Amino acid sequence: MRNKLLLILFLFISMPSWASYILIPMDAESQNEHLKAYGIAYWVLDRGEEVQWLLNYRGGSFLLADKSSTQRELKIRGVDFEILTNAQATQILDEVKSPSKNMDAVLLETAPKVAVYSPKDNMPWDDAVTLVLEYAEIPYTVIYDKEVLDDELLLYDWLHLHHEDFTGQYGKFYRAFRTAPWYIEGKRNAEALARSLGFDKVSDSKLAVALKIRDYVVGGGFMFAMCSATDTFDIALAAEGVDICEPMFDGDPSDPGYQNKINYANTFAFTDFILERDPMVYSFSSIDTSNDRVVKKENDYFRLMDYSAKWDPIPTMLVQNHTALIKGFYGQTTSFKRDQIKSNVLIMGENKSAGEAKYIHGVRGKGFFTFYGGHDPEDYQHKVGDPKTELELHPTSPGYRLILNNILFPAAEKKEQKT
Repeated sequence: MRNKLLLILFLFISMPSWASYILIPMDAESQNEHLKAYGIAYWVLDRGEEVQWLLNYRGGSFLLADKSSTQRELKIRGVDFEILTNAQATQILDEVKSPSKNMDAVLLETAPKVAVYSPKDNMPWDDAVTLVLEYAEIPYTVIYDKEVLDDELLLYDWLHLHHEDFTGQYGKFYRAFRTAPWYIEGKRNAEALARSLGFDKVSDSKLAVALKIRDYVVGGGFMFAMCSATDTFDIALAAEGVDICEPMFDGDPSDPGYQNKINYANTFAFTDFILERDPMVYSFSSIDTSNDRVVKKENDYFRLMDYSAKWDPIPTMLVQNHTALIKGFYGQTTSFKRDQIKSNVLIMGENKSAGEAKYIHGVRGKGFFTFYGGHDPEDYQHKVGDPKTELELHPTSPGYRLILNNILFPAAEKKEQKT
């Protein structure tokens, strides 16, 4: 009896240090489902629980309370995890908080409400953000022009811009696809939508949408854009009040000498760019590097910058990864000419030898924006009509991880968001 009591007492005393925390490692060696790991972090936040994001610790690992329900969810989704005692968790946090280590722990508290700006009709290509949200099992709501103009952005913490053309030039697909049924139908639908919203031209409705999105960010929203939604958003803002569309796009001539009327002060990220006037050229402006690149596919990589986790937590969060070297990939807007990026915008990923930036971030008013060049991180040159990427084949994709870093960014404590 005495021995049994001693055993029970020993178990009771040791229980607090036994299986108290879950560590989701995010390094290359220990995690086989990096993308789904973000979905677990979101799932925990959505249940009203907290997650600690360990910046620069084993690839940006997650630390959370150990619960049987969480362990079950991790096993269902195939995410690798480790069980830690209180002492082990404390040791890790002490290391992360040490002044001698370029690491930190950021507390994530609330699951952000995610909106994806995308047309309701089917498009002939897929969207990398929607793909990875589905794969990671992170819920989102699709909104488009009507919802934006009705101020429904106020319902969301984070907004992704679909591969949109905010200039009203229908993606500059005119030369190659103007007779394609999907192009004709898309143009017809866009014109009908613009009229239903009270606009004479698609370029006018898109400008109104861009201005609403600008106000959303200035008021404290988080905006993420990829591919052509990056530069066309800024071009639309810079061309406010100026007709830059040729007749085949909007039915009337462009303004004479419109290049000299561009207002770079209105843009988020880009400056001193030259607009592409020719409707037969598959490009919007000199911002994009697509037509000038001489980088061979086997050498096409960009490198993530290294930041101080304790002093620059925002860019540190946004570059968390298990590798600093990431494969490049094309898009309608592939990457950005370095010398046409405003000086107050952070270049978080670049191909320095090619003079191009791939991944940039900035502050506008009370909010934040991130622009990521290219279409699909795991499809080097995705073309119209190509099948969608199967992320089951790329569960550790570092290029897709950058998207998910942005999803969790709004969940961080406000006090951690130093600029």
